[in-house]
Amino acid sequence: MDIRNIAIIAHVDHGKTTMVDQLLKQSGSFRENQAVAERVMDSNDIERERGITILAKATSVEWKGTRINIVDTPGHADFGGEVERILSMVDGVCLLVDAAEGPMPQTKFVTSKALALGLRPIVVLNKVDKPAAEPDRALDEVFDLFANLGANDEQLDFPHLYASGIGGWADNELDGPRKDLSAMFDLIIKHVPAPKQIAKIDEPFQMLATTLGADPFIGRILTGRVESGRAKAGDTIKALSRDGERIEQFRISKVLAFRGLTQQPIDEAVAGDIVSIAGMSKATVADTLAALEVETALPSQPIDPPTISVTFGINDSPLAGRDGNKVQSRVIRERLLKEAETNVAIKVEDTPGGDAFVVSGRGELQMGVLIENMRREGFELSISRPRVIFREEDGQRLEPIEETIIDVDDEYTGVVVEKLTGVRKGDLIEMKPAGVGKTRIVAHVPSRGLIGYQGEFMTDTRGNGVLNRIFHSWAPHKGAIQGRRQGVLISMENGVSVSYALWKLEDRGKFFIGAQEQIYQGMIIGEHSRDNDLEVNPLKGKQLTNVRASGTDEAVRLTPPVRMSLEEAISYIDDDELVEVTPKNIRLRKRYLDPHERKRQSRGEN
Repeated sequence: MDIRNIAIIAHVDHGKTTMVDQLLKQSGSFRENQAVAERVMDSNDIERERGITILAKATSVEWKGTRINIVDTPGHADFGGEVERILSMVDGVCLLVDAAEGPMPQTKFVTSKALALGLRPIVVLNKVDKPAAEPDRALDEVFDLFANLGANDEQLDFPHLYASGIGGWADNELDGPRKDLSAMFDLIIKHVPAPKQIAKIDEPFQMLATTLGADPFIGRILTGRVESGRAKAGDTIKALSRDGERIEQFRISKVLAFRGLTQQPIDEAVAGDIVSIAGMSKATVADTLAALEVETALPSQPIDPPTISVTFGINDSPLAGRDGNKVQSRVIRERLLKEAETNVAIKVEDTPGGDAFVVSGRGELQMGVLIENMRREGFELSISRPRVIFREEDGQRLEPIEETIIDVDDEYTGVVVEKLTGVRKGDLIEMKPAGVGKTRIVAHVPSRGLIGYQGEFMTDTRGNGVLNRIFHSWAPHKGAIQGRRQGVLISMENGVSVSYALWKLEDRGKFFIGAQEQIYQGMIIGEHSRDNDLEVNPLKGKQLTNVRASGTDEAVRLTPPVRMSLEEAISYIDDDELVEVTPKNIRLRKRYLDPHERKRQSRGEN
């Protein structure tokens, strides 16, 4: 059968997964009456809850006798490690661009990777039925982007389609029939070349592993494109590391191929097809699976380096072990190493004490998703504030700079520009109208300056702003950046919070806890209205006497507490604070719970 391998790439929320849904439906991958979830490729719980793609996933459809292997990729820069690997196993890319927003930071990132590999993109202007859509402007911007990224003449001569993923149609012309996606299927078959690997079908077997999965019945599964030869269940092959060292020799227990949404066993994997192989015990991503006579490993894409690190430690608070059942450092270490094995953008290092681990990755969202997965598995952790990773070059200290693109209502541009270029040491690159009373701001801001800015940004823009960021370059260190301005309210007692005490303390600031919640000494229960930390007693009830009965005073009405999400909590804390994460709770605390110990440490630092 004729094969085409294609990846669908785009910025977050530009409609990749919805488009894959429609391609599956219209190619006849589902039965007439089959119950199918919306965004069927987003299969894990967190992807469904957040409406984002985190893991790249492959599927395949048949169209007029040709098998099209489609890979759906994540849109967030934090999960760029997935995209970088995936592009090495496809022969073409479909670049989706929102006709209203135009190319965004992640569009630039994934397109530069695709162009560097020599792939010739198909551009799909998606969501052209939106009221604010300007497909012609978006198309011009895509062309400019390709030219800026150094595309060759072949790549600049790209075909384009006008489409609506949710409407399930794509046409060559803007005023086409708007019936179905047949124009997209036909263009993929015509424009994307058949895999070059088919010519190497008689050479020894070689395959580069690009994603790692696990199945409870057959164990480890490695997915990739077969670069040469054939392989079938029962064959003995070996795994080579990137340097060509032999890792293990094993028998293939199963060869699986993507058929619609399921993986089905097939008799033989042939050069050019995307398949999964089971049977290995050690081989992992970026390793080469090859016939026994092959001695050289296939070259694999270098992955962009991590930009932030977070310390994962054991939970040593007074409430430790009440919610979760995985609390030992040994178990946490095993889980983090397992994650680093499948996710090439993450690195794990031990700290000298041995009870905490430094995890380096791409961004706060990536860390948040890892921590969220761990707490759902029953882990209890204490998490430090994210720190930016610096580089030393020629005796100079370099720090990562991020390109930040912000779309915001005109009236809020002043406060956003002031925050980015003032205390956060950013450089304003461009500011232009983005239509319908909105302005687009492009700035280069140090990664340190953006930690914790998302929440403040949403407050400043009344929830209407959209902030996108992506790693831009390394630049000389820009000096100290001011952290959080407000101090915090710290509990001085262990026990259960009392509504009367909280009510009496309301003029001191806003609270993160409500009444009747377990608290302990050193736990952060609110934000102080001033810039210093304040210790308070949230357990102090009303003094009752014969005269002062409990019901005679006015009713206590508390302001609802501020409940932070995991990412908000991680970016809110300061260097001397931690986030305590358990399966049921997210609490903020001081690193040293004892007030005397805190004073001693702060004196030592000064």
